[in-house]
Amino acid sequence: MTEAQTRSVVVERELAFPPEKVWRALTQPHLIEEWLMKTDFRLGVGQEFTLGGDWGSVSCKVLDAEANRSLSYTWEAFGLESVVTWTLTRTSAGTRLRMEQSGFPADQNQAYQGARASWPQFLAKMDAVLARLD
Repeated sequence: MTEAQTRSVVVERELAFPPEKVWRALTQPHLIEEWLMKTDFRLGVGQEFTLGGDWGSVSCKVLDAEANRSLSYTWEAFGLESVVTWTLTRTSAGTRLRMEQSGFPADQNQAYQGARASWPQFLAKMDAVLARLD
């Protein structure tokens, strides 16, 4: 399947927190569990981890990580093989956070629509976690 035949979900947020704090929410397992799902996440290229909920689990592998700037990992579940990429850009007010989940084939419309609905909710939860962190 070529890249042109797949879709992506992109969510961007302006956060009133520095990239270092946002990075913690993206990479510390106990924080990830508060806004996304239960996980055994370990930071490091090539590290495999699982995200899990009542509905099942997602198998992931870290593809790239640049502290306080970007994080990318595979996201495989229910026949969907995609990639989640987080990009953090420092702004005068805090951080511009961009999340892109790419690789939704045309026959995975349910997964695509689910991601479109879920990611904004996950990011709203992340914002609440960030607000209470020191």
